[in-house]
Amino acid sequence: MAGNQASAGHLLRLIRSGEATTRAELQEATGLSRSTVGHRLDQLFRAGWLRGVTGTSTGGRPSARLEFDPDHAVVLVADLETRHGRAAVTDLSGRVLAEHSGDLVIADGPDAVLDRLARWFAELLERAGLGPERVCGVGLSVPGPVDWERARLVQPPIMPGWDSYPLRERFRECYAEHVGAGRTGDPLPVFVDNDANLMALGEQRTRHPGCRAFVFVKASTGIGAGVVVDGEVYRGIDGGAGDIGHIRLHDRPDVVCMCGSPGCLAAVASGGAIAGQLTEAGIPTASGFDVRAHLTSGQPDAVRLTRRAGQRVGEVLVTVVTLLNPGVLVLGGDLASTPFLTGVRELLYQRAMPRTTANLQVLTSDLGDRAGLVGAAFMVVDHLYAPDRADTRLAALSRTGELAAVPQ
Repeated sequence: MAGNQASAGHLLRLIRSGEATTRAELQEATGLSRSTVGHRLDQLFRAGWLRGVTGTSTGGRPSARLEFDPDHAVVLVADLETRHGRAAVTDLSGRVLAEHSGDLVIADGPDAVLDRLARWFAELLERAGLGPERVCGVGLSVPGPVDWERARLVQPPIMPGWDSYPLRERFRECYAEHVGAGRTGDPLPVFVDNDANLMALGEQRTRHPGCRAFVFVKASTGIGAGVVVDGEVYRGIDGGAGDIGHIRLHDRPDVVCMCGSPGCLAAVASGGAIAGQLTEAGIPTASGFDVRAHLTSGQPDAVRLTRRAGQRVGEVLVTVVTLLNPGVLVLGGDLASTPFLTGVRELLYQRAMPRTTANLQVLTSDLGDRAGLVGAAFMVVDHLYAPDRADTRLAALSRTGELAAVPQ
């Protein structure tokens, strides 16, 4: 392994992935000498990023296993819906330490939403007994297409006022006002992605880590899909991958979507569409969140319409699973329920080729409402502790004298 591929950051990647978790395994994987591996690990221990765990002895001296220490910092994460929001403090493994949910209307615009979100984070840190110096980054999940590199939304149909808004920069201002400064003077790392992408990442990493091709469908007020291939979110060339809610259904030109196009899947089969149908039937329903409440209570019309919506989504997913050949397809969001799952399975298994579905599991989300939060935490950690970024951060810590002498 040549050049910077032998750096401390690359050793950390091997440890985090489980590819090499002892000093001997790291030597074998990298070709580095024992002393060089020891020096690289010393940097990681002094940063507080690693911890040693005594392994099981098979005779003789037990080996010391190395693992990423998820407790040395925390991540602030939020999952924004159209009328509701959820925020949390997590450790670096995605474990929730403190959580809050409440009304948060996305149509109020980015200034109001981001200000309230920063206030929530301040309260959560206080509740968890943590100071801002423990925060390594922030991850935000939003219900719209995102230019990931720039952290900006791109023409989001259900987020008026958010298109191309400087979300990262404005959130940093709100955060500084309500939470305060972190450990250094560097800008707070803020990452933003589409909600379905992050729910997919959270679900795949925690529940289906061995699945190399994974699809998550979020069906709430809108409909979107997240795709994880070999452990990484597939976003397409500009963040538009997975936007299945705007695939047009040939037999519904009479229904106009919020995006302005006729016959979109979201206009026919989303929680928002079902809410409209229920309201017309005399059952007041404002959003997918309210449809969820009706499903929980077993309201017959909600159950019937949700199963039918699952069938329409299943029609589109026939193409998705034929193209991607995933091992696991998970359904999440407000509509994720037995009626919706039944509808999807009916159409999917009826119309897809047996070869396509022979090894496919179709399930509802295990993480539920926390899927986006957990995925947002993984997004932040994956970026901040990627080899090159980790090496840059270690160099900065060394310059500022923050690499303490930590006993191994």
